[in-house]
Amino acid sequence: MQRFYQARDELEAQLLIDYLGTSHIKATMLGRYQAGAAGELSALPDVWVWLVEQRDQARASELLAEFKRRQSGEGVGITWQCPSCGNEVDGEFDLCWHCGAGRPL
Repeated sequence: MQRFYQARDELEAQLLIDYLGTSHIKATMLGRYQAGAAGELSALPDVWVWLVEQRDQARASELLAEFKRRQSGEGVGITWQCPSCGNEVDGEFDLCWHCGAGRPL
């Protein structure tokens, strides 16, 4: 297990954990309850991932970049073509309405 990302808050951390989980990358949040602690502890939660193979690290990094891009609102509203069935999907959706395939990175 290794530290992967320091989130702004617990909500962002959980959203990232769920997003990584859609690609079968197991992650957890540490430091969830540090906000109430005194001293020099960071009050920001960390996302830690279990990476079994080297390709998991590359995939997790790609997903993090995509997650940050979507959080910033960049690319929202741009239609995309489903790589599985070829249907055009509105940009605010991550899954194809026709076949359920995920949006390509």
